[in-house]
Amino acid sequence: MFGMGRLGTKTRTFRPGLWLFVIIAMELGVVLAVGLPYVSGDDPWETWGWPVWISDGFSLLVVPVVVFASFSLVRHQRRERDEALKTNRLMDTVLSTSREWLWAIGHDGRFTFSSPAGVDLIGYEPSELLGRHFRLVIDPDDLANALQAKTSTQNAAGWSGLHAVCRHKDGSRVVVEVSGRALRDAAGQPSGFEGTSRALDPLTLDALATGETRSRIEAILASRSLLTAFQPIRSLETDAVLGAEALTRFLSPQGISPEVWFVEAAAVGLDVELEILALETALRAATGLPPALSVSVNLSPRACLDARLPDIFANAGIPMGRIVLEVTERQHVVDYGPLAAALASLRGRGLRIAVDDAGSGFASMRHVLLLKPDVIKLDRDIIAGIDTDQGQRALGAAMVGFAKEIGASLVAEGIETEAELSAVAELGMSAGQGYLLGRPSVRPEDWAQWDEAFQRRGIPKTSMNPGPN
Repeated sequence: MFGMGRLGTKTRTFRPGLWLFVIIAMELGVVLAVGLPYVSGDDPWETWGWPVWISDGFSLLVVPVVVFASFSLVRHQRRERDEALKTNRLMDTVLSTSREWLWAIGHDGRFTFSSPAGVDLIGYEPSELLGRHFRLVIDPDDLANALQAKTSTQNAAGWSGLHAVCRHKDGSRVVVEVSGRALRDAAGQPSGFEGTSRALDPLTLDALATGETRSRIEAILASRSLLTAFQPIRSLETDAVLGAEALTRFLSPQGISPEVWFVEAAAVGLDVELEILALETALRAATGLPPALSVSVNLSPRACLDARLPDIFANAGIPMGRIVLEVTERQHVVDYGPLAAALASLRGRGLRIAVDDAGSGFASMRHVLLLKPDVIKLDRDIIAGIDTDQGQRALGAAMVGFAKEIGASLVAEGIETEAELSAVAELGMSAGQGYLLGRPSVRPEDWAQWDEAFQRRGIPKTSMNPGPN
């Protein structure tokens, strides 16, 4: 296993074993030549007429040759042993210092060898793997899929450059590059595998992550497997539900949050496509909301420029006057001219414009100043603790005054406590949204109940008109 050729040796033509065989054959020939006449009762030397000095000379010649051949054979065997020891030492050095994990698996799928590098790569000592099935560190189906995807680099000798995901001893995922070959016994039957594995470099990992991300998002786009949850937006004066915000939910086993999905989509250039799919899904689901409610949908500035939007909104199945387009802070806007023009065209058809997460950063406030929205939605960062923080309370009061000046309604996002609800109501904010006022739901039966009044348990009412939202 893991055989290594001899390093640093030269090809030798001298073969002492062959020479020894020749000498023995010559000795045997002499014995037969001399012995056979004796068997018949003749003197070989008299019969052939050979003088005695010839036999003596021949003996003197043969003996040193035999001694030399024997000495050469012993020296050759010693050299072979020394080279074998060097090879073994070199192999030990490779196994103990190599950063690549060398492994071997028997025909039953159990480890028969594991080098020390496996400790750094997957956390297992060699003794912990020997005799254990390889499914301990990699799922057989994952390995089969990886092999199938890498058929172009497979040949009769084996495979190389295979990317697979192994399970570390601590439970984490480790992406490795695997090279190996199938083994066969003397009868030609499969007897296992042997190979090497190494950790991928950061650049390759980034490329793989990008490819994996793109594949996941393309799969979502192809299957259109999104859900829409709606969260109610309530009037802080009448307790009535004024509208609902559409929140995208992903049907995937990875457990990735919606925000991460959109961030990753932007990283691979599929953000607009994913946002358009989320918009279409939300508008289709919105037909199940009570008809008096407005529907708030989120789009990034880049998606707002998409030429498909007018047709999407026109064919939404709900009146344009019910739709509120919330412009998010996902992207930096360099030139507001095209964005303002696109939104003005939609607004001319009855659609209302909102700026989402106002106050969370400079970009959102620029949206407010340059887009002149119909609705301003204050970020949770301003609302959280507004009942105790004087700075946040002052900022909230300033935003109420600003909204009045530009004729926009104000929605307080992320209300989670009774104290926060009381504080924003006292400041004169017209509407609110948050877990306290209603959690997001994908169930149409929950949406149907939003026509009912919300009991605020003694929260004082304000005299401010809730505005168009």
